[in-house]
Amino acid sequence: MSEETVEVAPGAEAPVVPAGGQAGAKAVRRAFSSPIASFLVIALTVVWTIPTLGLLATSLRPEKDVAQTGWWTFFAHPGITLANYHDVLFNGGFGVSNGLMPYLVNSLAITVPATIFPLALASMAAYALAWVRFKGSDIIFFVIFALQVVPLQMALVPLLQLYSGGAHIGSVTIFPSLGLGGTYAPVWISHTMFALPLAVFLLHNFIAQLPNDLIEAARVDGASHFRVFRSIVLPLATPALASFAIFQFLWVWNDLLVALTFAGGTPEVAPLTVRLAQLSGSFGDHWEILTAGAFISIIIPLAVFFSLQRYFVRGLLAGSVKG
Repeated sequence: MSEETVEVAPGAEAPVVPAGGQAGAKAVRRAFSSPIASFLVIALTVVWTIPTLGLLATSLRPEKDVAQTGWWTFFAHPGITLANYHDVLFNGGFGVSNGLMPYLVNSLAITVPATIFPLALASMAAYALAWVRFKGSDIIFFVIFALQVVPLQMALVPLLQLYSGGAHIGSVTIFPSLGLGGTYAPVWISHTMFALPLAVFLLHNFIAQLPNDLIEAARVDGASHFRVFRSIVLPLATPALASFAIFQFLWVWNDLLVALTFAGGTPEVAPLTVRLAQLSGSFGDHWEILTAGAFISIIIPLAVFFSLQRYFVRGLLAGSVKG
């Protein structure tokens, strides 16, 4: 294939020719901005929203209406009551001694630390692996990246044995029993361990592409690594931190397996998902109670997502392009 040359007169500026990659990106952008693409996105959003709308409508209807008619009749004959929410939060409904409020508090007590701990540890590890060069740093990063393929389910039983009885080889104690039963600590530790590989990978990709001149200038001015990390890296890495915080918060909040394994079903530490599963098994025919509880469980994640969504796309694209 012959290359076309462009002659430029002396003193004149060379014309800017878009690169192939830039032209391809513009074509993709035009395709996703077309009326057909916009229509498909709107249609998908409407279809995705319909079940949530039905959940909300059912949770606001009286028991008699829910048992006799479908949720869509709510718009033709609206009948609103907040008794379902009061019952499921404070009374439990239908003979249940306690409502969802203690479990809602437990979910917050589990989810907030289980989101903050991996963020703090992963951000420090990502900075160290990206900007503090030491022998074996690349190997450590690839090992951490490879840990993402380890199934979570494989670690549940060994971790449960470690928390409850420690680790022993014959009569020799390798790791003593931690005595963490009946507390939030096993759930915090487990979620932190499971989240660290992905968190380090995502944050490393973002932090490693920060301007080198900015980091070097701070180091020349006498700033320590901790000062650079606190004053420069953390503010600039806010989009990546917020993106992972959304993922981790939603994962921990909606988790049932890890919470049920390490926290059990006791009201003192069990999260909201455990109680919702019990309600579904005990009162599967009382849809007004189940839908009210389910809608309560999605209110806080929705608030977290919409409060951080402006960082979401920026954080997801971290590390995808250079330049």
